[in-house]
Amino acid sequence: MSGHPASRQLRRLVLLVTLLAGTWAGGLFLFAASLPRQAPEDDVRTDGIVVLTGGSERLSVGFDLLRAGRARKLFISGVYRGVDVRELLAISSKSGNDLECCVQLGYDADDTEGNAVETARWMEEEGFTSLRVVTANYHMPRSLVEFRRALPGVTLVPHPVTPQKVRLDGWWSWPGTAELIIGEYNKYLLAVVRAALTAPRPAV
Repeated sequence: MSGHPASRQLRRLVLLVTLLAGTWAGGLFLFAASLPRQAPEDDVRTDGIVVLTGGSERLSVGFDLLRAGRARKLFISGVYRGVDVRELLAISSKSGNDLECCVQLGYDADDTEGNAVETARWMEEEGFTSLRVVTANYHMPRSLVEFRRALPGVTLVPHPVTPQKVRLDGWWSWPGTAELIIGEYNKYLLAVVRAALTAPRPAV
């Protein structure tokens, strides 16, 4: 005889939860393994560079790329209102009035989707068609989902920054890094689902 209907339903539910948990965990480890361990080495030149705020390392990399002539202009997205270019140069330990003319700031974004939207607006105003995206390595997958959604047809060049405090080797044994990776993975999954189901936020 087969078991009680309620028991069968419970077993099916347990099996489903187990499969979902296993799929989620497998995806998490693949996600973590795909994160770059070092900055890229390339000589690709783009029309613009965008730095997503979140650390002085990102700013420093963005300024270095601009000074090296890797793009015509640099856009820094998600800046606190009242902060200007000179303050950001100081924060990143950079100097040089030669950069101020080619740096623009965005003050409207308060999340990654907002970064993509205000960058799309800037790209349209400038007439640019290629963009180097500078953000932390763990943040890059979600950023590319949002930027591809907001900037269809634009060539995107990822330029991940590798923060020293994020220990990707054996990340599961470092509580701070593990929490960061798990949280970012969940946000990435939500971004993928939203990108598949909804239209991007208008850039105007």
